[in-house]
Amino acid sequence: MRTGLYTHPACLGHDTGHGHPERIQRLAAILRLLDDPIYAALDRREAPAATRAQLARIHTEHYIDEVFAAIPSVGFGELDGDTVLSPGSGEAALRAAGAATAAVGAVIGGELKNAFCAVRPPGHHAERDIAMGFCIFNNVAVGAAEALEVHGLERVAIFDFDVHHGNGTQHIFAADPRVLYASTHQMPLYPGTGAKHEKGVGNIVNAPLPPYAGSEEFRDAVETIILPAIEKFRPELLMISAGFDAHRADPLASLEFETEDFAWVTDQLVALAAGLCQGRIVSTLEGGYDLNALAESTTAHVYALQRA
Repeated sequence: MRTGLYTHPACLGHDTGHGHPERIQRLAAILRLLDDPIYAALDRREAPAATRAQLARIHTEHYIDEVFAAIPSVGFGELDGDTVLSPGSGEAALRAAGAATAAVGAVIGGELKNAFCAVRPPGHHAERDIAMGFCIFNNVAVGAAEALEVHGLERVAIFDFDVHHGNGTQHIFAADPRVLYASTHQMPLYPGTGAKHEKGVGNIVNAPLPPYAGSEEFRDAVETIILPAIEKFRPELLMISAGFDAHRADPLASLEFETEDFAWVTDQLVALAAGLCQGRIVSTLEGGYDLNALAESTTAHVYALQRA
C-alpha cells in the first residue's frame, strides 16, 4: 500500500488578500516540492467536497449557514478579524474538510497505508459555531467524526504539533472520551488555551512549551508526555494536525524547531501507529507561514509517512 496525497485546485482559490499570512503561496510552495521524483510513489487523489451531513457532525447548522452566507460574490468578506473570505473560499473549505473524510475512509478501508491532506484553509482553531485564526471548518475534527460515526471506530487519537494550540479541536472533543486530543504548542501565544490543567474528561493532554524552546524540549515532551498518552489510549486511528509554524524561521511565533524535528516526530508516530492501529495515520495541514520552512518541513513529514 502507498501513502495517499489528497489535495484540490480549489484550495488555491481561497484568496485571503495582500499581506495575509495564510496565503495561496503556502500550498503552492508545498505542491511544487511534492512534484519531486522522490514523491512519485504517492497515490495522488482529488479531495471531494465534504457534505453538509459530514460538517454537521461537528458544526452547528446555524454556523454552516453563517459561513456560506458570508462568502462574497466579489471582493472579500470575513468571519472574524483573522478569517478572510473570498468567492472561492466556500469550495476550498469544503474540499479541505472533504479531504480528511476521504483519507480516513481510504486508510481505514485498507486502500492506503496512510495519507496526507495538502489543503487550506486550516482547521484546528474552528469551534462548533465559531471561526477563528484563519480556520473555517475543523478539518481534522470532521475526519475524526467520520471515523467514529461512519466507520465504527471506538477510539481516535489526534496529535497536534502546530505552534498554536488547537482550541477548536479541544473544544469539540473535550467531553468525548472516544477521542484523545494531544498537543504541543507555544505558551503563552494565541489563542491562549492549552494549559496543562485542561484535561477534558481525561482525554486532553497538553504539553505547552515556552517561547524559544527548540528541538530538545520538543523531543522530550513528545517522548515523555505525548507518545505515552497515545500508547495508553490505544487508538484505532491516529490523526495529525500538522502545523509547521514551530519552525525557527516562522514569523508568527518563537519556537525554534528544525526541519529535522518534523521528520523525527513523524518517524516516532509511524512506529507507534504500527504497533497500535495497523499503521493507520491521516495527517492534515494546519499552519506554517515561512514559505521555505513550510515546504521543506511538510515534505520531510510526507517523506517519513511514505517510507513507513
